[in-house]
Amino acid sequence: MVKSELLIALKEKKQLTLSTEKYLLNMALKCGIVGLPNVGKSTLFNCLSSAKAQSANFPFCTIEPNIGVITVPDERLIKLAEIDKPKKVVPTTIEISDIAGLVKGASRGEGLGNQFLSNIRETDAIIHVVRCFDNDNVTHVDGSVDPVRDKEIVDAELQLKDLETIENRLDKLGKQAKHGNDPKTKKMYDLAIQYKNILEQGNSARTLKLSEEEIKLAKDFFLLTNKPVLYICNVDENSAKTGNRYVEDLKVAIKDEDSELLIIAAATEADIAELETYEDKRMFLDELGLDEPGVNKLIRSAYRLLRLQTFFTTGPDESRAWTFVSGTKAPRAAGIIHTDFERGFIRAEVIKYDDYLKLGSEHACRDAGKIAIEGKEYVVQDGDIMHFRFNV
Repeated sequence: MVKSELLIALKEKKQLTLSTEKYLLNMALKCGIVGLPNVGKSTLFNCLSSAKAQSANFPFCTIEPNIGVITVPDERLIKLAEIDKPKKVVPTTIEISDIAGLVKGASRGEGLGNQFLSNIRETDAIIHVVRCFDNDNVTHVDGSVDPVRDKEIVDAELQLKDLETIENRLDKLGKQAKHGNDPKTKKMYDLAIQYKNILEQGNSARTLKLSEEEIKLAKDFFLLTNKPVLYICNVDENSAKTGNRYVEDLKVAIKDEDSELLIIAAATEADIAELETYEDKRMFLDELGLDEPGVNKLIRSAYRLLRLQTFFTTGPDESRAWTFVSGTKAPRAAGIIHTDFERGFIRAEVIKYDDYLKLGSEHACRDAGKIAIEGKEYVVQDGDIMHFRFNV
């Protein structure tokens, strides 16, 4: 059971204590790396994480999902550390899961289909790796390289599973609507009909345009194709900077989707990850004409995909990045540091990053009137430098 389903179930049974709810709401958001077998998922995961997933030239090499806790590269934290020279620097992280490869028929249990679909349901966003390189020594599960076809195979299996979910819900909602008079049930039934139509047309649930109210209702369906997607075109080394015809084909195929696309040469990224010194990595990147490793861009994109942002605390003891979900208000942000901060929240003292960088210290920002005093309704912004006042 995914955390959102568990949250609802516990509330319905009135078994949800305050501490349990806080634990569930603060569980780490996670991206899942998906795709057909042998497209480079595990190679890419190994570049991202210190957890080394097995990587080999045969399907279903990854069976159980590998979980990696990935450091999010952030130049702002480095700049703050240069100013304050703290004893400790703590970056923020996200979780990324390497999930078993999917094949045609997964929605009917083919291959590792049931396990794949269960694992992807437990993630909050999808990193979809698509093979965009030719190499006769690397087997393709369908015998040829065609990124658009590969994307459509994965999409179709997820859509079929979502259609099954919606049809089951429609049956229950129809009975409830027939014997009751609950306006929400009627709205849920109407929304389920819309999803059924869009899925039967071979489209993903996220392509359905919804009102704000419908977006909230849609969360109760837990649809796989409602998850945000980042497409990763896994290319050869020579295509790492500009892409190739396979990449262009995929761009055309996703032009109507609200999705991001990145070009990464996973095998090359693996070589870069093995280099020990910054100078060696910089030289390698220069030769390829790249300004930074592709995995850095991937991590930041995944962070945005999860609607995550960062606020900072900084001083002589520690400069630290804290992760929060976009739209979080100051008391909840304070609770990310410590539950007492939220419980006894009085106010937040906020310095904008650019002001801190320009003036060079909290003291200088205070003298210049650049510290804002914010209350409980303040929505924390990405890059805010925060100091919380509380009383317990």
